Amino acid sequence: MLYRPLGKTGWQVSALGFGAMRLPTVDGQVDEGVAVALLRRALEQGINYIDSAFGYHGGTSEVFVGKAIAGWPRHRVWLSTKAPVREPDHVAQWRARLETQLKRLNTDYVDIYNCHGLRWQEFQQYVAPAGGVLEQARRAQAEGLIRHFSLSCHDTPENMKKLIDTGEFATLTLQYNLLDRTNADVITYAREKGVGVVVMGPVGGGRLGVPSEIIQRFMPPGRVVRSSPEIALRFVLSHPGVSVAISGMSSVAQLEENLATASREEPLSAAELEHIAEALDEIKRLADLYCTGCGYCQPCPNEVRIPDNFKLMNYHRLYGLTEYARREYAKLLLKGASADKCRECGECEPKCPQNIPIIAQLKEVAETLKG
Repeated sequence: MLYRPLGKTGWQVSALGFGAMRLPTVDGQVDEGVAVALLRRALEQGINYIDSAFGYHGGTSEVFVGKAIAGWPRHRVWLSTKAPVREPDHVAQWRARLETQLKRLNTDYVDIYNCHGLRWQEFQQYVAPAGGVLEQARRAQAEGLIRHFSLSCHDTPENMKKLIDTGEFATLTLQYNLLDRTNADVITYAREKGVGVVVMGPVGGGRLGVPSEIIQRFMPPGRVVRSSPEIALRFVLSHPGVSVAISGMSSVAQLEENLATASREEPLSAAELEHIAEALDEIKRLADLYCTGCGYCQPCPNEVRIPDNFKLMNYHRLYGLTEYARREYAKLLLKGASADKCRECGECEPKCPQNIPIIAQLKEVAETLKG
């Protein structure tokens, strides 16, 4: 396993971290024995960063993480967990939640304690003011209950930079992958400021975990790759500002494949990265020709989520992620929001700034993905 510095914390963390949001399940419930064994296997193979949250798996994720680290030298694993700060009750309950999480994790302290999904407005409203979360977090640090105060974030890049500039956070967990490169500059900015960067969803939240010949062709001719997840993970880890990429792994096979990828010492070359960037830029250009997701066509009187349907079609058509697209289309079908619900009323087409023949394309989506 390769290790990287985590900002200014002074820690060396494994390039691959374990995200405990997608533990193995049976009939919708986490399979405790398999989950604990999988987490333990990850530790034995050199992963030393495990990430969970207050609400993952209905609150049981932290419990299984706690069971997995039982008996493991505490100084050899960095525990990261999160709690939301989105309303006044979250401020009032912050300390009680922290104590609950410590009990679940069966530990005396958490290494990285995150404000879960924090936005700039929420920082101003609930974290920074006197008596807010920041004040409580500093008190918990002084008591040794948390080592580093941090955040995970889905805000705009501009607001993420504002949060970094406060100087209050040791690490930042954000999204970055082949399908979404929006935060590339934020990662560089965080590195310059000494903030450790943790990437969530390096395999696109599972979207890049399915086979795709198109994605495997992102690599230059002559470079053999085993799978789409290998390219996705190597792409993320090639950004010099990334400290650790946390992946939700639910099987030994996924764990072993990601371990092999994260243990490769050679990063993607400049030529390989350029080849990937050119392929992604071309796909983005083609995607914008089909649908930019502006949403002007909504609402649909028949409750069809037109942009969502077109996005799934693009995953199939442009990325070759057909298995994922069909699985997600089935969810739209259950919600009554799928393309086959179109009744050809025509209300949407005059609203489209790209003059897309929406009705015809919805028919194509239904024919292609409903299977």
